[in-house]
Amino acid sequence: MPTSTPDPFSRPYWDAAAEGRLLLRRCRDCGRPHHHPREFCPYCWSEDVEWEEASGRATLYTWSVVHRSELPGFRERTPYVVGVVDLAEGPRMATEIVECATEIVGSAAEAVGCATEAVGCATEATRCVAEGLRAGLELEVDFREGVPVFKVRGDNGRGLA
Repeated sequence: MPTSTPDPFSRPYWDAAAEGRLLLRRCRDCGRPHHHPREFCPYCWSEDVEWEEASGRATLYTWSVVHRSELPGFRERTPYVVGVVDLAEGPRMATEIVECATEIVGSAAEAVGCATEAVGCATEATRCVAEGLRAGLELEVDFREGVPVFKVRGDNGRGLA
């Protein structure tokens, strides 16, 4: 996922990510955690918020396979999977889902149900599906070049040793 340029406020978040730690912000007034980190609580508007290390556990809320991207550094990576996860602490987070198998399935004509090439479907084009992903799947944080990403939990959600 593209990152923002760290500023003095977000620097602790990006420094922790570079060390392999995911941080959240928690409000000291209402007690609710939030992500993406900001200088105030999005629930009660209090400015009394602090950094807190997250557990790194999450469940998959939704995902999409990206087939085309014009973003620098992403065009060469297609297809890749972006998703929204529910962190164990409560907040929802947009992220990349890594280490999940992707598979090329059929042609674009088959994918959209076109009966013939005459309707303009490119038979050379293909679509990609992410194997094994489902809503509610248990994930764990990983880090790619200092950016938090998520992968399927090795124990498939049965508890960690």
